[in-house]
Amino acid sequence: MTTAPRFAHVVFQTSQPEAMREWYSALLDAHVVYEGHGLTFLTFDDEHHRIALAHIPDLGPKPKDAALVNHVAYTFDSLDALLGRYEELKAKGIEPWKPVQHGVTTSLYYEDPDGNHVELQVDNFATADEATAYMEGPEYDADPIGVRYRPELMVAARRDGVPVAELQTRAWALRTSPELPHPMADD
Repeated sequence: MTTAPRFAHVVFQTSQPEAMREWYSALLDAHVVYEGHGLTFLTFDDEHHRIALAHIPDLGPKPKDAALVNHVAYTFDSLDALLGRYEELKAKGIEPWKPVQHGVTTSLYYEDPDGNHVELQVDNFATADEATAYMEGPEYDADPIGVRYRPELMVAARRDGVPVAELQTRAWALRTSPELPHPMADD
């Protein structure tokens, strides 16, 4: 039996390496491990690099109608850790582009300086089997995308002692932010 691979890193081509380096450093609490020869490598854990930036000076903007990676996702260990990062980023002027309660995850989507999307998330189930069961259920089948929510209301609710299990539901998101459009409404 072979061992399953682990995710190692993602590489972005960019004409604005400084802005991208600063943004990813803030988003992921990452640090530069190497910079030179048109490359920047950053990490935030025990891997030698998780993000690489290839500096290509004359790149134009990405066409909106091109096939490309939709987003890269990073998982936090707890809702409190995700909300803590949200508050840290907000204090630095980095706001989520789209918060989505998928049901299977509670997610915050951000857009980097080059227009790439990054998902910061927490799994809403303790095991993969529980998550799979939810994904095979009627709520997920009716809408696999989920609903938007206001992260500032979630932070306030958590501070007021609302249990994590209640906040990590579509019902809470719909009850507190019923006026928000469907996550796919402006895509």
